[in-house]
Amino acid sequence: MTTQTTVADASPDPAGPEPGKGMRGHPWLTLLTVAVGVMMVALDGTIVAIANPAIKDDLGASLAEVQWITNGYLLALAVSLITAGKLGDRFGHRQTFIIGVAGFALSSGAIGLSGSVSLVVAFRVLQGVFGALLMPAALGLLRATFPAEKLNMAIGIWGMVIGASTAGGPILGGVLVEHVSWQSVFFINVPVGVLAVVFGLTILRDHRAENAPRSFDILGIALLSGAMFALVWAIIKAGDSWGWGSGQTWIWLGGSVLLFVLFAFWETKVKEPLVPLGMFRSVPLSAGVVLMVLMAFAFMGGLFFVTFYLQGVHEMSPVDAGLHLLPLTAMMIVSSPAAGALITRFGPRVPLVGGMVLTAVSMFGMTTLTEGTGTLLMSVWFALLGLGLAPVMVGATEVIVGNAPLELSGVAGGLQQAGMQIGGALGTAVLGAVMSSKVGADFEGNWKDAGVPVPYDARLEGAAEVGIVPKEDLAKAGMPEELIAKVGGVIHDTFMSGMTLAFTVAGCVAVVAAFVAALAKRGHNAEAGAGAAHI
Repeated sequence: MTTQTTVADASPDPAGPEPGKGMRGHPWLTLLTVAVGVMMVALDGTIVAIANPAIKDDLGASLAEVQWITNGYLLALAVSLITAGKLGDRFGHRQTFIIGVAGFALSSGAIGLSGSVSLVVAFRVLQGVFGALLMPAALGLLRATFPAEKLNMAIGIWGMVIGASTAGGPILGGVLVEHVSWQSVFFINVPVGVLAVVFGLTILRDHRAENAPRSFDILGIALLSGAMFALVWAIIKAGDSWGWGSGQTWIWLGGSVLLFVLFAFWETKVKEPLVPLGMFRSVPLSAGVVLMVLMAFAFMGGLFFVTFYLQGVHEMSPVDAGLHLLPLTAMMIVSSPAAGALITRFGPRVPLVGGMVLTAVSMFGMTTLTEGTGTLLMSVWFALLGLGLAPVMVGATEVIVGNAPLELSGVAGGLQQAGMQIGGALGTAVLGAVMSSKVGADFEGNWKDAGVPVPYDARLEGAAEVGIVPKEDLAKAGMPEELIAKVGGVIHDTFMSGMTLAFTVAGCVAVVAAFVAALAKRGHNAEAGAGAAHI
Protein backbone atom coordinates (compact mmCIF):
# COMPACT_ATOMS: atom_id res chain seq x y z
CA MET A 1 0.00 0.00 0.00
CA THR A 2 1.22 3.53 -0.72
CA THR A 3 2.12 5.82 2.13
CA GLN A 4 0.86 8.87 0.25
CA THR A 5 -2.54 10.44 0.84
CA THR A 6 -4.15 13.55 -0.58
CA VAL A 7 -6.56 16.02 0.93
CA ALA A 8 -9.18 14.87 -1.52
CA ASP A 9 -9.24 11.29 -0.31
CA ALA A 10 -8.38 11.92 3.34
CA SER A 11 -11.26 11.57 5.75
CA PRO A 12 -11.56 11.30 9.53
CA ASP A 13 -10.89 7.78 10.65
CA PRO A 14 -12.34 6.95 14.06
CA ALA A 15 -9.96 4.03 14.33
CA GLY A 16 -6.90 6.28 14.31
CA PRO A 17 -3.99 5.53 11.98
CA GLU A 18 -4.56 3.98 8.59
CA PRO A 19 -5.45 0.26 8.87
CA GLY A 20 -2.55 -2.04 8.14
CA LYS A 21 -0.03 0.73 8.72
CA GLY A 22 0.59 0.27 12.46
CA MET A 23 1.68 3.60 13.84
CA ARG A 24 2.30 5.12 10.43
CA GLY A 25 0.66 8.53 10.19
CA HIS A 26 -0.19 8.74 13.90
CA PRO A 27 -0.28 12.49 14.65
CA TRP A 28 1.51 12.50 18.01
CA LEU A 29 4.16 10.07 16.81
CA THR A 30 4.59 12.28 13.74
CA LEU A 31 5.15 15.21 16.10
CA LEU A 32 7.73 13.17 18.04
CA THR A 33 9.56 12.32 14.82
CA VAL A 34 9.76 15.86 13.47
CA ALA A 35 10.71 17.13 16.94
CA VAL A 36 13.78 14.88 17.00
CA GLY A 37 14.93 16.24 13.62
CA VAL A 38 14.14 19.86 14.46
CA MET A 39 15.93 19.54 17.81
CA MET A 40 19.11 18.57 15.96
CA VAL A 41 19.02 21.70 13.77
CA ALA A 42 17.96 24.07 16.57
CA LEU A 43 20.75 22.84 18.85
CA ASP A 44 23.25 23.38 16.08
CA GLY A 45 22.25 27.03 15.85
CA THR A 46 23.83 27.85 19.24
CA ILE A 47 25.97 24.90 20.24
CA VAL A 48 28.57 25.56 17.52
CA ALA A 49 29.33 29.06 18.86
CA ILE A 50 30.71 27.44 22.02
CA ALA A 51 32.99 25.19 19.95
CA ASN A 52 34.41 27.96 17.74
CA PRO A 53 37.31 28.98 20.04
CA ALA A 54 38.42 25.35 20.35
CA ILE A 55 38.18 24.87 16.56
CA LYS A 56 40.27 28.02 16.08
CA ASP A 57 43.04 26.75 18.37
CA ASP A 58 43.02 23.14 17.14
CA LEU A 59 42.98 23.91 13.41
CA GLY A 60 45.06 27.09 13.57
CA ALA A 61 42.29 29.12 11.95
CA SER A 62 42.03 32.90 11.75
CA LEU A 63 39.12 34.75 13.34
CA ALA A 64 37.65 35.47 9.88
CA GLU A 65 37.78 31.75 8.98
CA VAL A 66 36.05 30.82 12.24
CA GLN A 67 33.32 33.39 11.60
CA TRP A 68 32.58 31.65 8.30
CA ILE A 69 31.80 28.45 10.19
CA THR A 70 28.63 30.29 11.24
CA ASN A 71 28.20 32.58 8.25
CA GLY A 72 28.48 29.80 5.64
CA TYR A 73 25.78 27.81 7.43
CA LEU A 74 23.50 30.84 7.76
CA LEU A 75 23.89 31.79 4.10
CA ALA A 76 23.12 28.28 2.84
CA LEU A 77 20.13 27.94 5.16
CA ALA A 78 18.59 31.32 4.33
CA VAL A 79 19.09 30.96 0.57
CA SER A 80 17.65 27.43 0.41
CA LEU A 81 14.64 27.52 2.76
CA ILE A 82 11.82 28.63 0.46
CA THR A 83 13.02 26.49 -2.46
CA ALA A 84 13.34 23.53 -0.10
CA GLY A 85 9.77 24.11 1.07
CA LYS A 86 8.65 24.01 -2.57
CA LEU A 87 10.49 20.71 -3.06
CA GLY A 88 8.47 19.30 -0.17
CA ASP A 89 5.22 20.51 -1.71
CA ARG A 90 6.21 18.88 -5.01
CA PHE A 91 7.76 15.57 -3.93
CA GLY A 92 6.25 15.13 -0.46
CA HIS A 93 7.33 16.38 2.93
CA ARG A 94 8.09 12.89 4.23
CA GLN A 95 10.78 12.36 1.61
CA THR A 96 12.37 15.79 1.98
CA PHE A 97 12.34 15.51 5.79
CA ILE A 98 14.12 12.14 5.76
CA ILE A 99 16.68 13.31 3.18
CA GLY A 100 17.24 16.50 5.17
CA VAL A 101 17.78 14.62 8.44
CA ALA A 102 20.11 12.06 6.87
CA GLY A 103 22.14 14.72 5.04
CA PHE A 104 22.38 16.92 8.13
CA ALA A 105 23.63 14.04 10.26
CA LEU A 106 26.16 12.85 7.64
CA SER A 107 27.56 16.35 7.08
CA SER A 108 27.83 16.76 10.87
CA GLY A 109 29.90 13.59 11.07
CA ALA A 110 32.06 14.83 8.19
CA ILE A 111 32.75 18.08 10.08
CA GLY A 112 33.94 16.10 13.09
CA LEU A 113 36.37 14.20 10.86
CA SER A 114 37.66 17.35 9.10
CA GLY A 115 41.29 18.30 9.53
CA SER A 116 41.12 21.84 8.16
CA VAL A 117 38.88 24.84 8.68
CA SER A 118 38.11 25.01 4.94
CA LEU A 119 36.57 21.53 5.12
CA VAL A 120 34.63 22.51 8.24
CA VAL A 121 33.17 25.54 6.43
CA ALA A 122 32.35 23.48 3.31
CA PHE A 123 30.47 20.83 5.31
CA ARG A 124 28.73 23.56 7.33
CA VAL A 125 27.36 24.91 4.04
CA LEU A 126 26.06 21.40 3.28
CA GLN A 127 24.52 21.32 6.76
CA GLY A 128 22.67 24.53 5.93
CA VAL A 129 21.25 23.09 2.71
CA PHE A 130 20.03 19.91 4.40
CA GLY A 131 18.69 21.90 7.37
CA ALA A 132 16.67 23.93 4.88
CA LEU A 133 15.12 20.71 3.53
CA LEU A 134 14.25 19.53 7.02
CA MET A 135 12.63 22.54 8.70
CA PRO A 136 9.81 23.49 6.26
CA ALA A 137 9.05 19.78 5.75
CA ALA A 138 8.51 19.40 9.50
CA LEU A 139 5.88 22.16 9.49
CA GLY A 140 4.29 20.77 6.33
CA LEU A 141 3.93 17.35 8.00
CA LEU A 142 2.34 18.88 11.10
CA ARG A 143 -0.06 20.97 9.01
CA ALA A 144 -1.19 17.95 6.99
CA THR A 145 -1.38 15.50 9.91
CA PHE A 146 -3.12 17.45 12.67
CA PRO A 147 -6.76 18.55 12.56
CA ALA A 148 -7.35 22.28 12.89
CA GLU A 149 -8.39 22.09 16.53
CA LYS A 150 -5.12 20.37 17.53
CA LEU A 151 -2.67 22.13 15.21
CA ASN A 152 -1.86 24.96 17.63
CA MET A 153 -1.02 22.51 20.40
CA ALA A 154 1.27 20.60 18.02
CA ILE A 155 3.00 23.82 16.92
CA GLY A 156 3.27 24.77 20.60
CA ILE A 157 5.22 21.61 21.36
CA TRP A 158 7.25 22.10 18.17
CA GLY A 159 8.09 25.64 19.33
CA MET A 160 8.97 24.33 22.78
CA VAL A 161 11.51 21.95 21.25
CA ILE A 162 13.08 24.74 19.18
CA GLY A 163 13.21 27.16 22.11
CA ALA A 164 14.60 24.61 24.56
CA SER A 165 17.17 23.36 22.05
CA THR A 166 18.28 26.88 21.09
CA ALA A 167 18.69 27.97 24.71
CA GLY A 168 20.13 24.62 25.81
CA GLY A 169 22.82 24.60 23.11
CA PRO A 170 25.37 26.62 25.12
CA ILE A 171 25.01 24.28 28.12
CA LEU A 172 25.46 21.09 26.12
CA GLY A 173 28.16 22.67 23.98
CA GLY A 174 30.08 23.83 27.03
CA VAL A 175 29.98 20.37 28.61
CA LEU A 176 31.08 18.62 25.41
CA VAL A 177 33.88 21.07 24.58
CA GLU A 178 35.22 21.15 28.14
CA HIS A 179 35.03 17.41 28.85
CA VAL A 180 35.18 15.68 25.44
CA SER A 181 36.25 17.63 22.32
CA TRP A 182 34.95 20.17 19.82
CA GLN A 183 34.37 17.30 17.37
CA SER A 184 31.80 15.79 19.77
CA VAL A 185 29.59 18.84 19.23
CA PHE A 186 29.09 17.59 15.66
CA PHE A 187 29.33 13.83 16.24
CA ILE A 188 26.34 14.01 18.61
CA ASN A 189 24.11 14.74 15.59
CA VAL A 190 24.89 11.35 14.02
CA PRO A 191 22.98 9.08 16.47
CA VAL A 192 20.19 11.67 16.74
CA GLY A 193 19.94 11.72 12.94
CA VAL A 194 19.86 7.93 12.74
CA LEU A 195 17.02 7.87 15.28
CA ALA A 196 15.07 10.51 13.34
CA VAL A 197 15.53 8.62 10.04
CA VAL A 198 14.32 5.34 11.60
CA PHE A 199 11.30 7.13 13.06
CA GLY A 200 10.67 8.86 9.74
CA LEU A 201 10.73 5.64 7.71
CA THR A 202 8.53 3.87 10.26
CA ILE A 203 6.04 6.54 11.31
CA LEU A 204 5.71 9.34 8.78
CA ARG A 205 3.05 9.22 6.08
CA ASP A 206 3.23 11.50 3.07
CA HIS A 207 0.27 13.86 2.71
CA ARG A 208 0.03 15.77 -0.56
CA ALA A 209 -2.63 18.19 -1.64
CA GLU A 210 -4.55 17.09 -4.73
CA ASN A 211 -3.46 20.26 -6.56
CA ALA A 212 0.19 20.11 -5.44
CA PRO A 213 2.65 21.73 -7.90
CA ARG A 214 3.90 19.53 -10.74
CA SER A 215 6.63 21.71 -12.25
CA PHE A 216 9.49 23.92 -11.13
CA ASP A 217 9.99 27.63 -11.59
CA ILE A 218 13.73 27.46 -12.34
CA LEU A 219 14.17 31.16 -13.10
CA GLY A 220 12.17 32.03 -9.99
CA ILE A 221 14.44 29.81 -7.89
CA ALA A 222 17.53 31.51 -9.35
CA LEU A 223 16.17 35.04 -8.79
CA LEU A 224 14.96 34.36 -5.24
CA SER A 225 18.17 32.54 -4.27
CA GLY A 226 20.25 35.42 -5.64
CA ALA A 227 18.12 37.98 -3.80
CA MET A 228 18.34 36.10 -0.51
CA PHE A 229 22.08 35.59 -0.90
CA ALA A 230 22.71 39.28 -1.61
CA LEU A 231 20.55 40.32 1.35
CA VAL A 232 22.13 37.96 3.91
CA TRP A 233 25.63 38.57 2.51
CA ALA A 234 25.18 42.33 2.94
CA ILE A 235 23.90 41.87 6.50
CA ILE A 236 26.81 39.59 7.44
CA LYS A 237 29.50 41.78 5.90
CA ALA A 238 28.00 45.01 7.26
CA GLY A 239 28.20 43.61 10.78
CA ASP A 240 31.58 41.97 10.16
CA SER A 241 33.92 44.29 8.28
CA TRP A 242 32.24 46.64 5.82
CA GLY A 243 30.04 48.64 8.19
CA TRP A 244 26.55 50.00 7.47
CA GLY A 245 27.88 53.17 5.89
CA SER A 246 30.00 51.30 3.35
CA GLY A 247 29.24 51.61 -0.35
CA GLN A 248 29.77 47.86 -0.72
CA THR A 249 26.99 47.17 1.80
CA TRP A 250 24.52 49.35 -0.04
CA ILE A 251 25.49 47.99 -3.46
CA TRP A 252 24.68 44.47 -2.26
CA LEU A 253 21.48 45.63 -0.56
CA GLY A 254 20.47 47.45 -3.75
CA GLY A 255 21.23 44.34 -5.79
CA SER A 256 19.07 42.33 -3.42
CA VAL A 257 16.14 44.75 -3.85
CA LEU A 258 16.52 44.63 -7.64
CA LEU A 259 16.50 40.82 -7.68
CA PHE A 260 13.44 40.74 -5.39
CA VAL A 261 11.62 43.11 -7.78
CA LEU A 262 12.57 40.97 -10.80
CA PHE A 263 11.46 37.87 -8.89
CA ALA A 264 8.08 39.42 -8.06
CA PHE A 265 7.57 40.45 -11.70
CA TRP A 266 8.47 36.98 -12.98
CA GLU A 267 6.15 35.28 -10.49
CA THR A 268 3.20 37.11 -12.05
CA LYS A 269 4.09 35.66 -15.48
CA VAL A 270 4.97 32.01 -14.81
CA LYS A 271 2.27 29.32 -14.82
CA GLU A 272 3.35 27.61 -11.56
CA PRO A 273 5.26 30.23 -9.56
CA LEU A 274 7.72 29.32 -6.82
CA VAL A 275 5.91 31.65 -4.41
CA PRO A 276 2.44 32.66 -5.61
CA LEU A 277 2.25 36.34 -4.72
CA GLY A 278 -1.44 35.92 -4.02
CA MET A 279 -0.39 34.37 -0.70
CA PHE A 280 0.55 37.84 0.51
CA ARG A 281 -2.95 39.17 -0.12
CA SER A 282 -3.61 37.51 3.23
CA VAL A 283 -2.87 40.31 5.68
CA PRO A 284 -2.48 37.86 8.61
CA LEU A 285 0.06 35.75 6.68
CA SER A 286 2.08 38.82 5.70
CA ALA A 287 1.87 40.12 9.27
CA GLY A 288 3.04 36.74 10.54
CA VAL A 289 6.17 36.86 8.36
CA VAL A 290 6.98 40.43 9.44
CA LEU A 291 6.34 39.47 13.06
CA MET A 292 8.71 36.52 12.80
CA VAL A 293 11.45 38.82 11.45
CA LEU A 294 10.94 41.38 14.23
CA MET A 295 10.73 38.73 16.97
CA ALA A 296 13.96 37.07 15.81
CA PHE A 297 15.63 40.51 15.53
CA ALA A 298 14.92 41.28 19.18
CA PHE A 299 15.48 37.75 20.52
CA MET A 300 18.61 36.62 18.66
CA GLY A 301 20.19 40.08 18.72
CA GLY A 302 19.54 40.41 22.45
CA LEU A 303 20.66 36.87 23.29
CA PHE A 304 23.96 37.56 21.51
CA PHE A 305 24.81 40.23 24.08
CA VAL A 306 23.48 38.28 27.06
CA THR A 307 26.05 35.53 26.47
CA PHE A 308 28.89 38.08 26.36
CA TYR A 309 27.49 39.79 29.46
CA LEU A 310 27.55 36.54 31.40
CA GLN A 311 30.90 35.25 30.15
CA GLY A 312 32.67 38.62 29.92
CA VAL A 313 31.36 40.93 32.64
CA HIS A 314 30.54 38.15 35.14
CA GLU A 315 33.46 35.96 33.95
CA MET A 316 31.35 32.79 33.89
CA SER A 317 32.37 29.61 32.09
CA PRO A 318 30.25 28.61 29.08
CA VAL A 319 28.51 25.97 31.19
CA ASP A 320 27.72 28.43 34.00
CA ALA A 321 26.46 30.97 31.46
CA GLY A 322 24.19 28.33 29.95
CA LEU A 323 22.87 27.40 33.39
CA HIS A 324 22.03 31.03 34.08
CA LEU A 325 19.87 30.99 30.95
CA LEU A 326 17.80 28.08 32.29
CA PRO A 327 14.94 30.40 33.37
CA LEU A 328 14.58 31.42 29.71
CA THR A 329 14.66 27.79 28.59
CA ALA A 330 12.30 26.61 31.32
CA MET A 331 9.69 29.26 30.57
CA MET A 332 9.75 28.41 26.86
CA ILE A 333 9.33 24.71 27.66
CA VAL A 334 6.41 25.36 30.01
CA SER A 335 4.63 28.13 28.14
CA SER A 336 4.88 26.97 24.50
CA PRO A 337 2.25 24.19 24.81
CA ALA A 338 0.16 26.48 27.02
CA ALA A 339 0.39 29.17 24.34
CA GLY A 340 -0.85 26.63 21.77
CA ALA A 341 -3.88 25.89 23.95
CA LEU A 342 -4.61 29.60 24.45
CA ILE A 343 -4.34 30.32 20.74
CA THR A 344 -6.69 27.42 19.96
CA ARG A 345 -9.28 28.81 22.36
CA PHE A 346 -8.97 32.57 21.89
CA GLY A 347 -7.21 32.96 18.54
CA PRO A 348 -3.65 34.23 18.03
CA ARG A 349 -4.11 37.99 18.26
CA VAL A 350 -4.24 38.52 22.03
CA PRO A 351 -1.47 35.97 22.87
CA LEU A 352 0.75 37.44 20.13
CA VAL A 353 0.30 41.04 21.26
CA GLY A 354 0.74 40.02 24.90
CA GLY A 355 3.84 38.00 24.06
CA MET A 356 5.53 40.90 22.27
CA VAL A 357 4.61 43.29 25.11
CA LEU A 358 6.27 40.91 27.60
CA THR A 359 9.28 40.61 25.28
CA ALA A 360 9.54 44.41 25.15
CA VAL A 361 9.27 44.67 28.94
CA SER A 362 12.05 42.10 29.38
CA MET A 363 14.29 43.92 26.87
CA PHE A 364 13.78 47.25 28.61
CA GLY A 365 14.29 45.46 31.92
CA MET A 366 17.65 44.17 30.78
CA THR A 367 18.79 47.75 30.21
CA THR A 368 18.99 47.93 34.03
CA LEU A 369 21.56 45.12 34.27
CA THR A 370 24.86 46.15 35.79
CA GLU A 371 28.17 44.53 36.64
CA GLY A 372 26.82 43.85 40.12
CA THR A 373 23.38 42.48 39.16
CA GLY A 374 22.67 39.21 40.97
CA THR A 375 21.37 35.92 39.62
CA LEU A 376 17.83 36.44 40.96
CA LEU A 377 17.16 39.69 39.10
CA MET A 378 18.80 38.35 35.91
CA SER A 379 16.57 35.27 36.15
CA VAL A 380 13.45 37.44 36.38
CA TRP A 381 14.21 39.17 33.08
CA PHE A 382 15.30 35.95 31.37
CA ALA A 383 12.14 34.14 32.52
CA LEU A 384 9.95 37.03 31.34
CA LEU A 385 11.65 36.87 27.95
CA GLY A 386 10.90 33.15 27.65
CA LEU A 387 7.30 33.75 28.70
CA GLY A 388 6.91 36.41 26.02
CA LEU A 389 8.65 34.55 23.20
CA ALA A 390 6.67 31.33 23.46
CA PRO A 391 3.26 32.60 22.25
CA VAL A 392 4.98 34.57 19.48
CA MET A 393 6.93 31.57 18.21
CA VAL A 394 3.79 29.42 18.25
CA GLY A 395 1.27 32.02 17.12
CA ALA A 396 3.28 33.53 14.26
CA THR A 397 4.01 30.06 12.91
CA GLU A 398 0.31 29.12 13.03
CA VAL A 399 -0.67 32.40 11.37
CA ILE A 400 1.79 31.86 8.49
CA VAL A 401 1.20 28.15 7.91
CA GLY A 402 -2.51 28.21 8.76
CA ASN A 403 -3.28 31.04 6.33
CA ALA A 404 -1.53 29.30 3.42
CA PRO A 405 -3.27 26.68 1.25
CA LEU A 406 -2.29 23.10 2.10
CA GLU A 407 -0.52 22.66 -1.24
CA LEU A 408 1.76 25.58 -0.27
CA SER A 409 2.42 24.52 3.32
CA GLY A 410 6.07 23.82 2.52
CA VAL A 411 6.54 27.27 0.99
CA ALA A 412 4.80 28.77 4.03
CA GLY A 413 7.13 26.82 6.33
CA GLY A 414 10.08 28.13 4.30
CA LEU A 415 8.80 31.70 4.69
CA GLN A 416 8.49 31.21 8.44
CA GLN A 417 12.02 29.88 8.78
CA ALA A 418 13.49 32.42 6.34
CA GLY A 419 11.89 35.23 8.33
CA MET A 420 13.44 33.89 11.51
CA GLN A 421 16.91 33.47 9.98
CA ILE A 422 16.92 36.91 8.35
CA GLY A 423 15.57 38.55 11.50
CA GLY A 424 18.23 36.86 13.63
CA ALA A 425 21.04 37.85 11.28
CA LEU A 426 19.71 41.41 11.00
CA GLY A 427 19.29 41.73 14.77
CA THR A 428 22.81 40.51 15.49
CA ALA A 429 24.33 42.77 12.80
CA VAL A 430 22.31 45.92 13.57
CA LEU A 431 22.59 45.65 17.35
CA GLY A 432 26.27 44.83 16.90
CA ALA A 433 26.66 48.07 14.93
CA VAL A 434 24.81 49.95 17.68
CA MET A 435 27.16 48.44 20.25
CA SER A 436 30.26 49.25 18.17
CA SER A 437 29.14 52.84 17.65
CA LYS A 438 28.46 53.39 21.35
CA VAL A 439 31.78 51.83 22.36
CA GLY A 440 33.63 54.01 19.84
CA ALA A 441 31.92 57.10 21.22
CA ASP A 442 32.45 56.33 24.94
CA PHE A 443 35.63 54.32 25.34
CA GLU A 444 38.25 57.08 25.23
CA GLY A 445 36.21 59.29 27.56
CA ASN A 446 35.69 56.44 30.04
CA TRP A 447 39.43 55.72 29.90
CA LYS A 448 40.27 59.32 30.83
CA ASP A 449 37.50 59.55 33.47
CA ALA A 450 38.83 56.42 35.18
CA GLY A 451 42.25 58.02 35.48
CA VAL A 452 44.13 55.11 33.92
CA PRO A 453 47.80 56.18 34.29
CA VAL A 454 48.87 54.98 30.82
CA PRO A 455 48.14 56.39 27.34
CA TYR A 456 44.74 55.53 25.84
CA ASP A 457 44.93 52.27 23.89
CA ALA A 458 42.37 52.15 21.04
CA ARG A 459 43.18 48.48 20.44
CA LEU A 460 41.18 47.61 23.57
CA GLU A 461 37.94 48.91 22.02
CA GLY A 462 37.44 45.44 20.52
CA ALA A 463 37.54 43.97 24.02
CA ALA A 464 34.97 46.54 25.16
CA GLU A 465 32.59 45.44 22.39
CA VAL A 466 32.38 41.94 23.91
CA GLY A 467 33.04 42.82 27.55
CA ILE A 468 35.96 40.41 27.89
CA VAL A 469 39.12 41.69 29.57
CA PRO A 470 42.27 40.22 27.94
CA LYS A 471 44.02 39.74 31.30
CA GLU A 472 46.67 37.34 30.03
CA ASP A 473 47.68 39.62 27.16
CA LEU A 474 47.85 42.64 29.47
CA ALA A 475 49.92 40.70 32.00
CA LYS A 476 52.33 39.56 29.28
CA ALA A 477 52.74 43.20 28.27
CA GLY A 478 53.97 43.89 31.81
CA MET A 479 50.86 45.57 33.19
CA PRO A 480 50.48 45.12 37.00
CA GLU A 481 47.32 43.56 38.46
CA GLU A 482 46.05 46.84 39.92
CA LEU A 483 46.23 48.51 36.53
CA ILE A 484 44.65 45.49 34.79
CA ALA A 485 41.73 45.78 37.21
CA LYS A 486 41.32 49.49 36.38
CA VAL A 487 41.47 48.84 32.62
CA GLY A 488 38.99 45.98 33.12
CA GLY A 489 36.60 48.39 34.81
CA VAL A 490 36.77 50.71 31.79
CA ILE A 491 36.13 47.79 29.41
CA HIS A 492 33.15 46.56 31.43
CA ASP A 493 31.63 50.03 31.91
CA THR A 494 31.89 50.76 28.20
CA PHE A 495 30.40 47.37 27.29
CA MET A 496 27.48 47.91 29.68
CA SER A 497 26.66 51.31 28.15
CA GLY A 498 26.68 49.75 24.67
CA MET A 499 24.57 46.79 25.79
CA THR A 500 22.05 49.12 27.41
CA LEU A 501 21.60 51.01 24.15
CA ALA A 502 21.35 47.75 22.18
CA PHE A 503 18.62 46.41 24.49
CA THR A 504 16.78 49.73 24.21
CA VAL A 505 16.72 49.38 20.42
CA ALA A 506 15.62 45.72 20.75
CA GLY A 507 12.83 46.77 23.11
CA CYS A 508 11.60 49.40 20.62
CA VAL A 509 11.57 46.76 17.86
CA ALA A 510 9.50 44.51 20.14
CA VAL A 511 6.99 47.36 20.65
CA VAL A 512 6.63 47.76 16.88
CA ALA A 513 6.14 43.98 16.64
CA ALA A 514 3.30 44.21 19.17
CA PHE A 515 1.42 46.54 16.81
CA VAL A 516 2.09 44.18 13.88
CA ALA A 517 0.75 41.30 15.98
CA ALA A 518 -2.61 43.08 16.20
CA LEU A 519 -3.10 42.26 12.48
CA ALA A 520 -2.89 38.50 13.09
CA LYS A 521 -5.87 36.18 13.09
CA ARG A 522 -6.58 32.47 12.93
CA GLY A 523 -5.64 30.70 9.70
CA HIS A 524 -8.57 30.48 7.26
CA ASN A 525 -7.18 27.37 5.61
CA ALA A 526 -6.37 25.36 8.70
CA GLU A 527 -9.47 23.27 8.19
CA ALA A 528 -8.00 21.95 4.94
CA GLY A 529 -5.88 19.55 6.89
CA ALA A 530 -8.52 18.63 9.40
CA GLY A 531 -9.36 15.39 7.72
CA ALA A 532 -5.82 14.27 7.19
CA ALA A 533 -5.71 12.26 10.38
CA HIS A 534 -7.75 11.50 13.44
CA ILE A 535 -6.39 12.01 16.93
